[in-house]
Amino acid sequence: MADLAERFSEEIDQLRTLRDELRVKLALGKAEVKERWEKLESNWSHVEGKLKLLREESKEDLESVSDAAKNLLKEIRAGYDHLKSHL
Repeated sequence: MADLAERFSEEIDQLRTLRDELRVKLALGKAEVKERWEKLESNWSHVEGKLKLLREESKEDLESVSDAAKNLLKEIRAGYDHLKSHL
């Protein structure tokens, strides 16, 4: 369980850094990029809330939702990478 939590934590740290970089660049971005950013921010808020719950759940519960969390993190990363390529 510690390994899984550590991997999620590392991924969150990397995404947080990328998110911060994009936030700065977004100030100069185009309207369609801002629209995509708003959708990603909604997903970000969702995943942060879920990760807080994951830290409090039992090992069995954590394992049952880990795939869903991984998929959401991949979706957010893909969105951030897409935005980054357009800035």
